[in-house]
Amino acid sequence: MKKSYENFKGSFVAIVTPFDANGEIDYPAFEALLDFHLANQTNGIVVCGTTGETPTLLAAENSDLIKFTIQHIDGRIPVIAGSGSNSTRVALENSLAAQEHGADALMIAAPYYNKPTPKGLFLHFEYLATRLDTPIILYNVPSRTGVNMSGELIVNLGKEFDSIVGVKEASGDLSQIKYILDQCPDDFILFSGDDNLAIDVVAEGGVGCISVVANEIPAAFSQMMKLALDGKIDE
Repeated sequence: MKKSYENFKGSFVAIVTPFDANGEIDYPAFEALLDFHLANQTNGIVVCGTTGETPTLLAAENSDLIKFTIQHIDGRIPVIAGSGSNSTRVALENSLAAQEHGADALMIAAPYYNKPTPKGLFLHFEYLATRLDTPIILYNVPSRTGVNMSGELIVNLGKEFDSIVGVKEASGDLSQIKYILDQCPDDFILFSGDDNLAIDVVAEGGVGCISVVANEIPAAFSQMMKLALDGKIDE
């Protein structure tokens, strides 16, 4: 059953993945980044997203990075794990691994490159939603995937499956975002996927932003989101 995710709001960073000179994940540097965000009021971590270069990670690296993040954060702020793929079966494998590690939610993008039809998109997410226990946040990013998840599709998925609790909306289309916020259940959460639209999205009823620029200015971006959520738009 869906519930209200009171702590899923504000500035969630789509955190970068540091690599060493040999092309291996630099875990000491990554640990320092996590501590940097904890110290600078970031409200949540999104690990293994596009900004984290997850398409270039091996499956074992992807799983290990998620596990490391969850263990180090240790419940202090939410951790959302990117687990999507253009292969439905691979997306399920990724998601099950993240679920086993204890991710607070899964962020699953529309299949990239394949450009599935609306029915294909529905079936992809139906397959995942009926096999996973961890809450799912859809990720609509047509500039990366080549296909837009329509507002109608997102609303239908949110109403049909209790495990689909929200969306990261990076279509750049405020009219679509307004439609989703108007039509989805009250407990469906919407994050802006575009830093430049974050204030506008929150003003319309969004819960915050899954941000890239928060990698550089976490405290300022977190404060901006707090003011927007408090209705202090001019500030």
